[in-house]
Order: sequence, then structure tokens, then C-alpha cells
Amino acid sequence: MPRRILVVDDESHILHVLSVKLRNSGFCVDTAVDGEDALHQIAAMAPDLVITDLQMPYINGVELCQQLAEDPATADIPVIILTARGYALGDEASGLSNVRQVVSKPFSPRTVLEQVHRVLGTAGNSTELAA
Repeated sequence: MPRRILVVDDESHILHVLSVKLRNSGFCVDTAVDGEDALHQIAAMAPDLVITDLQMPYINGVELCQQLAEDPATADIPVIILTARGYALGDEASGLSNVRQVVSKPFSPRTVLEQVHRVLGTAGNSTELAA
């Protein structure tokens, strides 16, 4: 059964690009437009991984990570953060046990796919990476 990934971003083109790349690599992908939407989807069906932007309306990426980390049912879901703020986020994300990687925008979809494989411990052969 394919691993399920939830991509959370308020920019539709990022949702589209990442969804296509991840689906072409064999993942099941759901999308959410903000942290509030993400929490509702996670409550209905927990993903194996969350990829989230930081700056979003309603509930931002850090708040989303905090809420996931505080709930025993979701605390073990790993998170990859996408940010236009660069690695200055380090201090903010360092206290979040569920954040596994931080990727700066703009990013290559291939780089995100490589991080997904690294975080999930999946092989990620060259055919998948080229997809």
C-alpha cells in the first residue's frame, strides 16, 4: 500500500507541482490549503508524512506542527517544512520534535522528493527521482 502524504500550502501551484511529483513516484497525496484544513484531514485519516508551508492563513505551519506534536495520536507523524524564510527558521523549528527537514523556497521538486524518501526511509530509485 502506498504511503500517504499530506501537502499543505496556500499557493495552488506548489500544491500542484508537489502532488504531481509525489504521485508519479507512487505516493498517495492529499492536499490542504491551510493548517486548519490540514488538521481536519489528519483527524479523518492520518498521513505517513506532512509537508507544510510556514506562512498560511488561519493556522500557520509552526502552529500546525505544534498541534500535531501535542496530540498523542499525531505526535509521531514526521513533518517537512517548506519556507521562503530560509533556514532562519532553525530556532522556531528546533523545539518541534516532529520536524525532520526544512526546505527553502524556491525549491526543486526533486529535492523535496529526496527529502521525502530520506524521512520515510524509502528507497527512492533513480526512475522515481526522474519522474
